[in-house]
Amino acid sequence: MSTMNTDHTSPPWDLVVAALETWRKELREEPSQRETPSGPGSEEPAVSTVAEQYKRDPWAILVSTIISLRTKDAVTLTVSQALLQKAPNPAGLAALPEEEVARLVYPAGFYRTKAANLKKIAAILMEQYRHRVPATMEELLALPGVGRKTANLVLTEAFDLDGICVDIHVHRISNRLGWVSSVHPEQTETALRAALPRKYWKGINALLVLYGQRLCRPVSPFCSRCVIRPYCQRRGVTRSR
Repeated sequence: MSTMNTDHTSPPWDLVVAALETWRKELREEPSQRETPSGPGSEEPAVSTVAEQYKRDPWAILVSTIISLRTKDAVTLTVSQALLQKAPNPAGLAALPEEEVARLVYPAGFYRTKAANLKKIAAILMEQYRHRVPATMEELLALPGVGRKTANLVLTEAFDLDGICVDIHVHRISNRLGWVSSVHPEQTETALRAALPRKYWKGINALLVLYGQRLCRPVSPFCSRCVIRPYCQRRGVTRSR
């Protein structure tokens, strides 16, 4: 299946992104709208919150991103903070028994696998990278348990490099809007790299994750409240609110 927009037309990117940014700004300014399952004030993805709290520390962001896979934001944030308190750097994590790492990572999904991968990553960083997280896609993808989503998020959040992090929200909404026509997130990333202006690459994940959590839900999205409905093809939407 093609990963490109089959209509051969591009949306007015500036208008679309501006509408999403205005919506997010208004959401932040309205406390009554900020109560979610992730808790009050959690309008940013957990990894972005960790990035701010730890001053863009690449290790903290890498750890949090790995924990976040198939895990809710509220759990990701709590678990990341607990683990980073015990292991603020690769050496700190390497010193912990794997069972303790697993205990700290619980209740994140696949916590034992993540604990094992984090132990391996800590050792690799100490041995090959002088205790530092590498800043290239190729080197990050070579680390255990690191896929393109994780690598892109580390590159953008930790190193302020261009990248497009495609998670379930970005994948779903990009297809629903008609920006892409893809089956796998990797295809979505490739298509967005070709279609989306580079200046929006780093920010699109945070915007669409929040939008997917609040309005553009997987089932019965809130189309009546959508701020970008004029630019949405509503692909696959059979029922909405």
